[in-house]
Amino acid sequence: MADSNHAWNDSADRNAAVRFIDINLRGVGQIFFQNNPLTGLLILLAVFWGSIEADAVYVGIGAVVGLLVGTSVALILRADNDSLRQGMFGFSPVLTGAAVPTFLGNDPVMWVYLVIGAAVTTVVTLAVSNLLNTWGIPASTGPFVLTTWFLLLGAYQLSRLTIGSMGPPALPEAAAAADFDVTAESLATSMLKGVSQVVLVGSWASGIIILIALAVSSRWAAGLGAAGTIVGTLLAIGFGADATAISEGLWGFSPVLTAIALGAVFLHTSWPVLLYAALGTVFTVFVQAGLITALGPLGVPTLTAPYLIAMWLFTLPKPDLAPTAHHKRVKHSVLTSDSANQ
Repeated sequence: MADSNHAWNDSADRNAAVRFIDINLRGVGQIFFQNNPLTGLLILLAVFWGSIEADAVYVGIGAVVGLLVGTSVALILRADNDSLRQGMFGFSPVLTGAAVPTFLGNDPVMWVYLVIGAAVTTVVTLAVSNLLNTWGIPASTGPFVLTTWFLLLGAYQLSRLTIGSMGPPALPEAAAAADFDVTAESLATSMLKGVSQVVLVGSWASGIIILIALAVSSRWAAGLGAAGTIVGTLLAIGFGADATAISEGLWGFSPVLTAIALGAVFLHTSWPVLLYAALGTVFTVFVQAGLITALGPLGVPTLTAPYLIAMWLFTLPKPDLAPTAHHKRVKHSVLTSDSANQ
């Protein structure tokens, strides 16, 4: 495996086409904080598996279009080369590209909207990263959330765009009592879907593929990702969240990201940090509940905002816990033109 990785990296260094593929695959892997092209390839496979399974292959196509557009814009803008090679400009556009066809109707105008949104996501990545570096916290999926919220909100005012699975806007109301049917099968499928919903597909098979993809790069990431969806799903059941949303994995995906981010990426892994990450993962569920209520009148989904808020709040107070090398790389990556770095 090490020899094949070395050969691939050498090819990427020598050949521009291979390097472009490598950058894009790493961008997909960075959705789950993994700088690994094989992990990215497997995650992309999971996206297509889930979208085809749901008879919505356009979601997978949208993810690829978003990825290619976002990375290309970063190249055109001559973004920081180290960050670019690590795929740091790919993961938010991938998610934007998957989200737009998920929530809007599949028609030609939507695809124009998607391309524009993916391009803007890269610009927003540059802006938000520069802003948040002041406080030493990563932008993570923030550019995806911010850009996609504006795209989805704007769709309500643009008659050529068709509203799909999103909305409609509604005033908050107490959740209806509907108990989740707890069986070994329902729990397992809901938890695995929680992993796959990070990339906006609801497929237990895709969830398995993603966990395998994470294990290829980091067994810690795979284990913490699994723990995150378990915590999120069980808390949602225990507190009586909507049963349909639980079964579709919609209460598991943000906790997946929080568990990995706090437990193995942005803080140095240790037993105290793992306990700290567990608390942050639990809090993510309650943040999600609050955001569902707050965003209901706007008619837009929470996306990964619950993870973002929890991760930012739990990263800022702990400067005494040494960040990993990955965090240092993200924190200190100055996202400017190559010429400015020379």
